[in-house]
Amino acid sequence: MPEAREMIYEGEAVSQGIAFGLVHVVARGFAAPEVYPVPEGQVPAERERFRRALDKTKEQLSALRNQIESISGEAEGRIFESHLMVLQDQALLNRVYDAIASRQQNAEFCFYAVMQTFLEAMRRVSDPYLRERATDVEDVAQRVLHNFAGSTFEEADEPDHRHILVAYDLTPSDTASLEPGHTLGFATERGSTVSHTAILARSLGIPAVIGLKNAVLNIRTLSPCIIDGYEGKLIVNPSPATRSHYERLSDEKSRFRTALDSIRESDTKTTDGREITLSANIEFEHELAQVPQSGAKGIGLFRTEFFMLEGGEFPDEARQAGLYRRVVEAVAPHQAIIRTLDVGGDKLPGEPLPEPEPNPFLGWRGIRYSLDRRDVFKDQLRALLRASAYGKVGIMFPLVSGLREIIEALDVLDQCREDLADKGIPFSDNVEVGAMIEVPSAAIMAAEISSRVDFMSIGTNDLIQYTVAVDRVNPRVSQLYKPAHPAVMRLIKNTIDSGKANGIWTGICGEMASDLILLPVLIGLGIDELSVSTPRLPLVKSAIRALNYEECRKLAEEAVGLPESRLIMQSCRRLAMKAYPELLL
Repeated sequence: MPEAREMIYEGEAVSQGIAFGLVHVVARGFAAPEVYPVPEGQVPAERERFRRALDKTKEQLSALRNQIESISGEAEGRIFESHLMVLQDQALLNRVYDAIASRQQNAEFCFYAVMQTFLEAMRRVSDPYLRERATDVEDVAQRVLHNFAGSTFEEADEPDHRHILVAYDLTPSDTASLEPGHTLGFATERGSTVSHTAILARSLGIPAVIGLKNAVLNIRTLSPCIIDGYEGKLIVNPSPATRSHYERLSDEKSRFRTALDSIRESDTKTTDGREITLSANIEFEHELAQVPQSGAKGIGLFRTEFFMLEGGEFPDEARQAGLYRRVVEAVAPHQAIIRTLDVGGDKLPGEPLPEPEPNPFLGWRGIRYSLDRRDVFKDQLRALLRASAYGKVGIMFPLVSGLREIIEALDVLDQCREDLADKGIPFSDNVEVGAMIEVPSAAIMAAEISSRVDFMSIGTNDLIQYTVAVDRVNPRVSQLYKPAHPAVMRLIKNTIDSGKANGIWTGICGEMASDLILLPVLIGLGIDELSVSTPRLPLVKSAIRALNYEECRKLAEEAVGLPESRLIMQSCRRLAMKAYPELLL
C-alpha cells in the first residue's frame, strides 16, 4: 500500500501549542428534522414533547456548566448561563408553541423553523460579536433537536484514544466536553478568535486552529497529524522530515518558554536604561491569574463589554463593583485600568434600535453611548470608584473624538463621587482618568485632551482603520491596512509629544503594542507603556530588554519623515533583526 501523501491545511491559530496524534473527524451539522402533519387533537401532546425536550436540554447544560467550572473556574462556567437563557426566553418559546398549533406540524420541525428564522436575523447583524453569538444559539438548538430524537448529545462518537479533533465547527458545549488529556487539540473550518470556543480552548490549554478549508471532507479519521497552534496549521500524514522538524520545534518552544520565564520578574528596560511599563490586556475574569504569571505590571486595558452584555441586561452597580474589586485586588499593588463600556448601538441588551445603523463603526458607540445613557454610565462609574477603595484603579473613556466629551465625562464622574460621598461609601481620591486615542480627531487634539486627563492610551486597531479608511477584515482592501502608514506614525508621535508637554504618560493598548517589528519605532517615539495580551507579554519584554533607546530614537526621527509605510517597515525590521533575531525567526 503506497504511503499517504502529506497534506497541509492552513488556518488561523487561536490557542498556542503543538500536538501530535491521530485525527478524529466529526461532521456534525444543524440539519432539518423530519416534518409530518399533526392532527389538531394531538397539538397538546406535541407541545408536551417540546417541553420535555427543553427540560432534558436544561439538565444537560447545567451538568456541563458544573463540569467546566470544576476544570476552569466559575467564569468559564457562566458561558453556559447564556445558553440556558435561550431556553428561558418566553417570547421565543411561545413562538414555537404557536407554530405547532398554526402549522399543525411536529414539534421538532416547528422548533427548527423558528430557530432558523431567529438565527438568520442574528447573522445579518453587522456587529461581528453578535454574529459570533449565533454559534451559541445553534448549540442550544442542536441539543434540543437531539433530545427530541431520544438520544443524547454526548453520544456523538468521541473515540477512546488520544486524538486531534477535526470538525466543521465546534460549539461551546462541544469544547467544554473535551477532556484535555484525551483531546490533544482541535481544528475547525469555521470559528473566530473571539468565539466562546476559542476562549475555552485557551482555558483548557490545548492548541486550536480555525478557518481550515475542506478539512472535514478530505481528511480521514485515524490519519496521523500534527497541529501547529503557533502558525495555524494542521499537517495530515506528516512525512518523517516534517515530524522531525516539529519535534525539534516543540522542544525549542519548551526551552524558549523556560528562558522567557526566567526574566518574568526582571525590569522592562532597554539596554541603555529606559524603562517601559508593560501591562496586560484582559477581557475575562478567568484571565486574571495569567497577569502575574506573565510578569505584567498590572492591567493596561480591562474590556468590560463581555461582562456588561453577557446576561442580556446590564449588571447593577453592586455586581459591577464586585467584579472590579476582584480585578484590582488580583493585580495589587499594580494598577488596573478599566475601560468604560465600549459598545455599539447594535448590541445593546434589551433595547434594539428601531433599525440597524448603516455603519455602526461611525455611529452610537463608546463614550457617545455612555453620555447619552447616563443611568448606565453612572452605575459603571460608581462601581469603578467603589472598587478603588481596594486597589489602584484607572478609568479610561473609549472613542473620544474631542475635548467636549472629556469635559462632560469628567463632570459625570464628579457627580458619581458626590453620590458615593453622600452615602458614606468609601472610594479613593487617587483614581487616574484617561482617554483612549482611537480616531484621528482625538490624536490631532491630543494637546487639549492631555491637559484634562492623567494619561492617554492609543488604541491602534481603530486609529489605523479610521486614519486610512480601511476595514481590515474586508479582503478587497485589507492590504491597505498598514500599521506603519506615515500618517499613523505622525498621529502617534503627536499624541505622545502632547502628553509629555502636559506631564502625563501615554501608552498603546492595540495590537501594534505586541508587534515585534514595529516595537523599535514605538520605543523611539517615546511611548511610556505597552499593554498586550498575556501570551505575547514575555516576548515583548524580551525584545524591549534587547533594544537600545538611542538607536530607537534615531530610527523614529527618520521614520516620521519617510513617505511610505514600506520604508518605515524596512527600517524597523533591520533594527529588530539586529536586536532580537531569535524572537522573529
